[in-house]
Amino acid sequence: MNTLRENKVTAAAFALFVLIILVAALGPSLLPISPLATDAASALAPPSAAHWFGTDEVGRDVMARVVTAARLDLVIALSAVALSFVIGSILGTAAGFSGGIVDQLVTRLVDTLMAFPLFLLAMAIVSVLGNNATNIVYATAVVNLPFYIRMSRAEAAKLRSAGFIEAARVGGLSGARLLAAHVYPNVLPPLIVQVSLNLGWAILNAAGLSFLGLGVRPPTPEWGIMVSDGAALIVSGAWWVSLFPGFALMLTVLCFNLLGDGLRDLADPKRRI
Repeated sequence: MNTLRENKVTAAAFALFVLIILVAALGPSLLPISPLATDAASALAPPSAAHWFGTDEVGRDVMARVVTAARLDLVIALSAVALSFVIGSILGTAAGFSGGIVDQLVTRLVDTLMAFPLFLLAMAIVSVLGNNATNIVYATAVVNLPFYIRMSRAEAAKLRSAGFIEAARVGGLSGARLLAAHVYPNVLPPLIVQVSLNLGWAILNAAGLSFLGLGVRPPTPEWGIMVSDGAALIVSGAWWVSLFPGFALMLTVLCFNLLGDGLRDLADPKRRI
């Protein structure tokens, strides 16, 4: 709490995070208009009292689509990061603590994944599996795995010869119980910071795939699709079609990045009072 009081930016990031979650959870159910409802007579209407964010080329309300897209993008990002966090932290902790052949196999897996440009790897996975939300989650989880494996492996390797680990081993605890009860809990704090940073990247990854036509399919409201659709309309003066989803995307990613900085301060033992 001292960190939040001292750092106004961190406090603002936490407040913005709560707001984004509330918008994603409650916003679609409170909308007065469907994000899929078309109205040719109102096509490309600029922002007004009737349509705060204007309408797109087929008359759909941009605000309704931006709010609805928040839920989809957050669900994709949270699911992908949760999946990569669980698998990556377990593999990395086991490799770093056990050493030997297990460590070598996991290290080779990470080296193989890191040999590819991560976004291109995500594109390849989605192209093979098909472009839908579930496959975007899998692709984003795969490209996030190296971050958690490498970090948890390094932390677990440092704990291998720690005094409290040796004491627990002398006390008769098996390797599995040592990992579950003593090593894994001590590996988690730095990974939590990485989760916040990866959430922002996961949202950008999902939006980028959709922008290129490899994400969820229209007319599903999604920020990347909306930016892509609106990009061609900017030259004709319909700037609002891509501006508002782009701004929502930027604000969300910025929030998670600032949140990561705040969590890093909270996890720093030197700042705890």
